[in-house]
Amino acid sequence: MVTRTSAGAHDHDEGRLDVRRTPTRANRFETPRGCENARAGLFPERDGHHVEVDAFPSPPLAVDERGNALVSFIPGAEDQPPRDAPLPLALVALWHGDRVLMAFNRFRRNWELPGGRIDPGETPRQAAARELLEETRHAPQGQLRFVGFARFALAPGRRAEYGALFTGHGTDASRSFHPGDEIAAIRWWKLREPLPGRLQPLDAHLAELSRNAPSTTRHGTAGS
Repeated sequence: MVTRTSAGAHDHDEGRLDVRRTPTRANRFETPRGCENARAGLFPERDGHHVEVDAFPSPPLAVDERGNALVSFIPGAEDQPPRDAPLPLALVALWHGDRVLMAFNRFRRNWELPGGRIDPGETPRQAAARELLEETRHAPQGQLRFVGFARFALAPGRRAEYGALFTGHGTDASRSFHPGDEIAAIRWWKLREPLPGRLQPLDAHLAELSRNAPSTTRHGTAGS
């Protein structure tokens, strides 16, 4: 374990991590070999459902090194999620000015949006707020805003799953952070800025989508 160092007013790092930037069609970054995509692939199938995607209907929005893909993004109503695949995941893009909060996962060894599994009995919104606080000790100013549903095709087998994306604004970028069992560091990241470590391209693309996302509602038609 290397010594923890501080990289400036906008971040809290543990150690100095190698940087590798590789151009890709979607976001110019790649993840290290052996990493999973935006946590969705870590979770068991929900309600016994297993949905496979035979082929991408159009070029995916982002793909990581393992072949996990962000296939599409569906803005719409929070209370009407798509029904054609499980929804086990909630993510948060928390902004402070022009920087979004990222968390470095010890196990996947990459920078990700805060988020994780929706526990039994939780709504996606509740899971997003809980995961944000647990992983980063940050909370949004006011309520989180729903952005939409991200559809993933997970390798191997191109299994289909959804993640609910929320966004909000942070009130205190200088809040202290203490590394935990899962999250080693957090950083307020300015999009396209080099990071001290590897970036999950699916999460990077979702962060961009959240930045200027139009307002959505809790009611209406989300699509499928």
